[in-house]
Amino acid sequence: MASELHKRNLALETAISDSKFDDDGRPKRTGTLMTASAHIITAVIGSGVLSLAWAIAQLGWIAGPMALMIFSFITGFTSSLLADCYRCSTTGRRNYTYMEVVKSNLGEMNCKLCGLAQYVNLVGTTIGYTITASLSMVAIKRSNCFHNEGHDAGCHISNNMYMIIFAIAEIILSQIPNFHELSGLSILAAIMSFAYSSIGLGLAIAKMTERGNHVTTSLTGVAIGVDVTSTEKIWSSLQAIGNIAFAYAYSIVLVEIQDTLKSSPPENKVMKRASFVGVSITTIFYMLCGTLGYAAFGDKAPGNFLTGFGFYEPFWLVDFANMCIVVHLVGAYQVFCQPIFTTVENWCCHKWPESGFVTKGHPITFPSCGVCYVNMFRVIWRTVYVILTAVIAMLFPFFNSVIGLLGAIAFWPLTVYFPVEMYISRAKIRKFSITWMWLQVMSWTCLIVTLLAAAGSIQGLVKDLQTYKPFSSAS
Repeated sequence: MASELHKRNLALETAISDSKFDDDGRPKRTGTLMTASAHIITAVIGSGVLSLAWAIAQLGWIAGPMALMIFSFITGFTSSLLADCYRCSTTGRRNYTYMEVVKSNLGEMNCKLCGLAQYVNLVGTTIGYTITASLSMVAIKRSNCFHNEGHDAGCHISNNMYMIIFAIAEIILSQIPNFHELSGLSILAAIMSFAYSSIGLGLAIAKMTERGNHVTTSLTGVAIGVDVTSTEKIWSSLQAIGNIAFAYAYSIVLVEIQDTLKSSPPENKVMKRASFVGVSITTIFYMLCGTLGYAAFGDKAPGNFLTGFGFYEPFWLVDFANMCIVVHLVGAYQVFCQPIFTTVENWCCHKWPESGFVTKGHPITFPSCGVCYVNMFRVIWRTVYVILTAVIAMLFPFFNSVIGLLGAIAFWPLTVYFPVEMYISRAKIRKFSITWMWLQVMSWTCLIVTLLAAAGSIQGLVKDLQTYKPFSSAS
């Protein structure tokens, strides 16, 4: 009887243990198709959507929508390849980060190259989001000024104070321990992205139907000899391609998003569905925002159509749209910086396992929240990181050029090259077979496009820097 009771107690303890932990000993993951889709939409529909009207104005009615569809297809396809790499093909062990996935499939050297590309882009994206959020906050202030003083008023306002405000908010939110605690913030951010995209669409449609709104559009975009020189046309077109590539950049956090999913149904199947949902919804919004924005503004489309004041009225709706952008970017910043925080903190814990400063949590009681454990290293390191990104954003506050360069840097290595090479390795595809050849053609074509887009964005940055004084940015 005692033996039977012991067995039952042991079975109960095992069931409780199994209910709290996954197969790798970590707390049980609770992510679903909805939360993964929300993370993806939060990561994808970001500041990139605001530049699409300008990008299509540079490329025209044919190349602009075509570029959107091509980047959409490539991102969706390679994301499905990457989703299959989350677990090791031989042992079934989980890979928690993009770098671990690459190391497991392609070895140490490729892992280091992946880490360089991924973290440069993650840092760059958080800088880009700081710039964009400050522009939207300034746009709210300027919108009210134009409403009160008239559309011809200068209403020039420094961006720096608003970058500092954004940084303070991110310092507080950066104390969220890990990616698994972000699902609520991501769902809110995804709702905000739909809100401001929808408002932008509505305002663009209203402007199109406005009496006396005569704009110039064409199949090939801005006209050479009228709007730009032939050289400027080439550079701006390349920069526009970089902007579109950036608009689809979420592969850098795909593995981290997949690591939040429940193990049943299988994570790769749920992630593929979430990627399809996220990329499909994103593409519909991008196509509408880009084409309707171009139709509304023509070849004079602003680089950011909600902060570039293509719209003045109704001023309260413009204000609300920009506030939605700020809230969305507050969440998106966290989606992109959490992998950086986790990597640095894990490395430091491994390097100094005996250090209480690095590993120990101090219990602090917060009203209505209970006891929270605060790690001093995490507080200091994350605060310093956010401050550094804000300072760099103040030094280089160039929206379109920065967005284009980030898209170019990340697109080929992280969205195309590594997923394709890992698929070839896992599927043991023979060299020079039909499948191998078309995958390589796609990869090399994307590399050439990436290099050209990077060149266009660098030229734009150089042009901006010629007339810019550090820390004197104003809208």
